[in-house]
Order: sequence, then structure tokens, then C-alpha cells
Amino acid sequence: MALTLTYAGRYQTPRAQHVDGEILAACQRGDVEAFRQLFEGYRTRVYSIAVHFSGDAAIAHDITQQVFVTVYTSIGKFRHEAQFDTWLYRIVVNACLHEHRRRKRFVPLEGIAEPRTDADRQTFEDAFIRREEAIAVRRAIATLKPKLRLALVLKHLEGLPYDEIAVVLNCSAGTVASRLNRARSALARKLAYLRSS
Repeated sequence: MALTLTYAGRYQTPRAQHVDGEILAACQRGDVEAFRQLFEGYRTRVYSIAVHFSGDAAIAHDITQQVFVTVYTSIGKFRHEAQFDTWLYRIVVNACLHEHRRRKRFVPLEGIAEPRTDADRQTFEDAFIRREEAIAVRRAIATLKPKLRLALVLKHLEGLPYDEIAVVLNCSAGTVASRLNRARSALARKLAYLRSS
């Protein structure tokens, strides 16, 4: 059985486009409508990172709210030394790490509806197996050290290139590669039982 890290595809969307310069300038002037547009353009991406990092929808919602409060109160300090989305990813990473330190533990819990008819049973069983595998992957990711988890989420679930991850995590591209190798090795060990089932 092949495992893939795109286990929570329902949260994934194409990567956000770089924010329009006019919208960003309007946000920096305090334009609430421009900030709403900024929020609408990036909220799914921020939530995606948060939910993949935490493994919990409620925690991800809290992180997302905190990120946009920070963006709203700090956008005037954005000096265009980096791309806006790189600056935003840094805020998301810091919020995830802060929430991790605050809660110390993430446990994803989700309910599963029963099939209504016998005709639904095969589809339900396939969906149940996929869902159980997805939960196992999320739980395995949640056990990784935060620095490894963030590198994995930013690379495999968000699609950032090594150099951008290095900027976001404030480390070298070599360190990013090392963290990704360690994360993949740890996941392979933790999820080896799925390959044999």
C-alpha cells in the first residue's frame, strides 16, 4: 500500500497567489475592505497549515484567528523585504509553535457516519479504511518534533520550495533538507504497519 502525505486533500487548495500590491497598500492604510479581501485570499491556506500541523480543526481555527489578528495589527510594519506570503508563513509558523507550547499535546478526533443502506456499505468500508489511514498519518505527523513537522507540512502539504521554507523557518536550505529526511524516516518507521496490512 502506498502512503501519501496528501491525506487531507479536502483542506488543500492551490497555493495562494501573491497578494496584489494595491490591496496590500490599502491594508497598510487601514482599509478594512482590503483586509477582508486579504483574509479571503489567504484564510484557507493559513487554516491548511494550522490543521496539518495541529491535527485538530478547533486548534487550527484558533491559530487561524490569531494569525489574522497579528497580520491586522502588524501589517503596517511589513516593509516588502520579503514576499508577503513568506512574511505571512512566518507568522503562521510562529503561531503554530506558540499554540504547541501552550497546549503541549494535539489529539485529532473526528466522527464517522454509519452507512444508510447495504448498497453504501462497500463505499463506506473503503472510505472508512482511507479515513483510518488518514487519521494514522495525522497522528504520526503530530508526534514529530515541531521543527520536523513544520518542514514536512510546508514542503509536502503546502508545496513551498526549499529556499522559501528556509526563509520561513529562519534556517539554511541544508537544514530544511535534513529536517525533511528525519521527518520522513520517522514517519516511515511509525507507519510501517500500514504497508503490511
